[in-house]
Amino acid sequence: MKFESEYIEKLAKIINEQDLTEISLEDGEQAITIRKDVVVTSAPVVSAPVISAPVQPAPASAAAKEEPKAEKPASKGTPITSPMVGTFYMAPSPDASPFVSVGGSVKQGDVVCIIEAMKMMNEIKSEVAGKVVEICVEDGQPVEFGQVLMYVE
Repeated sequence: MKFESEYIEKLAKIINEQDLTEISLEDGEQAITIRKDVVVTSAPVVSAPVISAPVQPAPASAAAKEEPKAEKPASKGTPITSPMVGTFYMAPSPDASPFVSVGGSVKQGDVVCIIEAMKMMNEIKSEVAGKVVEICVEDGQPVEFGQVLMYVE
């Protein structure tokens, strides 16, 4: 089905008559969105519908390119992930030395970083022993639940 100008004009009329701000339609690989810009002022505003171009589906090759990235981290060692959302800190205070560094060793139960969440400082302990091969987060950076903080080999 090809969206013809007469059909689009009918949709624009429906938006104005029904006091809608947007209509979106999809038909197979074709899609159309008609949107009315709304401006809040004290004077009456006349607004014409805005018509966006048909949306093309993303090529399947783009999804295939992203999959190998998910496999790479497994070869770096065991990931230590964030158990919460917060701010990552490598040291107990700004002037102290970091808990760990790349190339350094950790034992099971060693504190490897702090995550500040809701003004609480939470020590994150290593669940594995080994050598730190990569630190994936910079000091002071926000982290998400489950985000890889570092890899231990």
